[in-house]
Amino acid sequence: MPGSLYETSNLDRGGSNRKKKIEEFSRSSREKLVQSKNKMFSKFTSILQHAVEALAPSLPLQEDFVYHWKAITHYYIETSDDKAPVTDTNIPSHLEQMLDILTQEEGERESGETGPCMEYLLHHKILETLYTLGKADCPPGMKQQVLTFYTKLLAHIRQPLLPHINVHRPVQKLIRLCGEVLAAPTENEEIQFLCIVCAKLKQDPYLVNFFLENKAKRPEAKSPQAAEDVKEKQLAPDTGQPHKEEKVDSPEEPQAAAAACSPTTSNNNNSSSSSYSLVTSLLNLTKSPDGRIVVKACEGLMLLVSLPEPAAAKCLTENTELCELLTARLVGFYKALPQSMDPLDIEMVESVNWGLDVYNLKEDAAVFTGKRALISFLSWLDYCDQLIKEAHKTAAGAMATAVRERFFVSVMEPQLMQTSEVGILTSTALLNRIIRQVTSEALLQEMVHFLLGEDKEPETLSTITHNPLRHRLIEHCDHLSDEISIMTLRLFEQLIQKPNQHILHSLVLRGLEERNYLENKPQEEREPLENGQPHDAVDLEEDPLFGDDLSPDSRLSGSDWLSSSPQQSPDHLKSEGKMEVHKIVNSFLCLVPDEAKSSYQVEGTGYDTYLRDAHRQFRDYCGVCQRWDWRGNPKPFEKCNLDLPFFEGHFLKVLFDRMGRILDQPYDVNLQVTAVLSKLSLLPHPHVHEYLLDPYINLAPGCRSLFSVIVRVVGDLMLRIQRIPDFTPKLLLVRKRLLGLEPEGINIDHMTLLEGVIVLEEFCKELAAIAFVKYHAAAFSSP
Repeated sequence: MPGSLYETSNLDRGGSNRKKKIEEFSRSSREKLVQSKNKMFSKFTSILQHAVEALAPSLPLQEDFVYHWKAITHYYIETSDDKAPVTDTNIPSHLEQMLDILTQEEGERESGETGPCMEYLLHHKILETLYTLGKADCPPGMKQQVLTFYTKLLAHIRQPLLPHINVHRPVQKLIRLCGEVLAAPTENEEIQFLCIVCAKLKQDPYLVNFFLENKAKRPEAKSPQAAEDVKEKQLAPDTGQPHKEEKVDSPEEPQAAAAACSPTTSNNNNSSSSSYSLVTSLLNLTKSPDGRIVVKACEGLMLLVSLPEPAAAKCLTENTELCELLTARLVGFYKALPQSMDPLDIEMVESVNWGLDVYNLKEDAAVFTGKRALISFLSWLDYCDQLIKEAHKTAAGAMATAVRERFFVSVMEPQLMQTSEVGILTSTALLNRIIRQVTSEALLQEMVHFLLGEDKEPETLSTITHNPLRHRLIEHCDHLSDEISIMTLRLFEQLIQKPNQHILHSLVLRGLEERNYLENKPQEEREPLENGQPHDAVDLEEDPLFGDDLSPDSRLSGSDWLSSSPQQSPDHLKSEGKMEVHKIVNSFLCLVPDEAKSSYQVEGTGYDTYLRDAHRQFRDYCGVCQRWDWRGNPKPFEKCNLDLPFFEGHFLKVLFDRMGRILDQPYDVNLQVTAVLSKLSLLPHPHVHEYLLDPYINLAPGCRSLFSVIVRVVGDLMLRIQRIPDFTPKLLLVRKRLLGLEPEGINIDHMTLLEGVIVLEEFCKELAAIAFVKYHAAAFSSP
């Protein structure tokens, strides 16, 4: 019996559980059925409403507008279910109708005239009420609808709305809601809203002053009682009557809002009293995982930094995290690069524009390791560069300084100063790519000061080490590793082509300013001449290696080279008649003796092939340098301080040393050394022209010029030619191989020397072409 009682009890209990489950299921089914019916009824009501509106006689616009707004407010009075999504209600439809009415009203009125519907919207603080509903997100999805309404209102209405206090105040509050949560469902609407606000500010820049806030004056920063009053005022139902203290349709003065970012006597810490919510929200959205949102946020920032308002520029850099974000990302992308990369990969990767890089991870990895990371770094660098380029001068300077301090000095300098050859090579190649890509004036200036320092005084041998990074980079031009030397020379070649005067002044001009490379003694005090030449001149006429073997028709004699111009006037270039251009050209063309020439035996390698390139490059240089007010003639001799000891400068010293070893260096090194020297020779500065391209100047004792360095190389070459059998045929074979006219065959002795001779001949032809172009340009430009 007890067993049967127990079983009966279990059966009863089981039946009770099943009954409860059936009731719960029934209740759940009924709720779902009710919700479904409500949803269907809502859609039916919406369709019916549209049909009635289409068939019924049209009401005056204002009555229609008020009807739709009242329909929205009545929803909150009559509906107790606040969990149903907004898409199940008629609110989106009513908001859309309100926008259509406002747009129609503006189209029917004269430009700039405010209609009754717009007056109603401003008078009754409709935007303020919508902001409150959007902030509460009631019903769910309302924030999205409010953002869309604001966006379309600002985009579709042509008359200026932001100056109105009942527009820009709720707009500012809504801005602060954007970017609060990463990957929020409203991110797309948030970025569209922020971008339309930025676009409106770009159209009327003075309006930005409404968005520069003083935190002490914000409602959130008031006392608890005041904050409660504000809350009650915002949540109060719209009665259709204006508040007593409100002034309708009266735009605020932007100057009053601009004071938010101005220093005050009562508060010395601007960063704690001012804010720029529009920038802050955009910065938050740049951290979104959605790349499209990030690009849009970056575009919005680009618009804001370009505004010409000084208060906005000051607030942007001092009271937001813009500089920190730019530099932190730049550093992060740089540190994500592989420690070792092929310089050729870095140099040859395609041009990168921020926001437009489309990539395939598998394809990138197949090309070379680290390509994706490199593109990401270069893309963000391009954005920083463009942002600084477009920015207000104050903001541009602050952002460029931040990049210098937090990226170049903190991250790149240790990489460039390291001792690992692999690390030096990679970091130098990356720096070369950075130099090539930077175009903004402010960032270029900061980068130049980082690399070369800010000294403007002439260098001496004792001061070249004062800037360790500059000294190290120039020394790397003569590194034991040919790869490092070539890459550093390419870096300087890229650098001297940048439109920045300090680069050329630091590397070249400050050593030539006083022209103390010239002989400064009066004619009667100079040392006696031997055969019409100074005793320390390179006397090619007396040198047995420069004897009768050279054709007199193809060269000028050594005495002609050094004495054809009046020696009592070092400023002989002022008078065009005192120096014929063909003598200058022949001076370079005849430097290499005939037995060391091979170009005349290969078609299409004459001196004239360099003329077109020289003309184009010189024209480009003139375009860059014309704003630097370089004088057309050398500094008058009597105004020069010729008593100062001459030092060509660390950079030219290393280049001349390299040029002096052209016969013993690899072919690629020689090409790069001569490329840098030819770029310097193209500079339209009279002292550079005189020092590098004038064979006739009287050098001071112990000084050397480019021409004198080449003359000594030729003297060494003539000695070495005599010890190499079949020199000329071997030279011609090497030239044809370099041009791809002959297949690679057996190894040739003295290959380095032969390649050096070919580079030397081509370099002399290039200098002759540059001299020809520059002299003719001077002749045509002179009155």
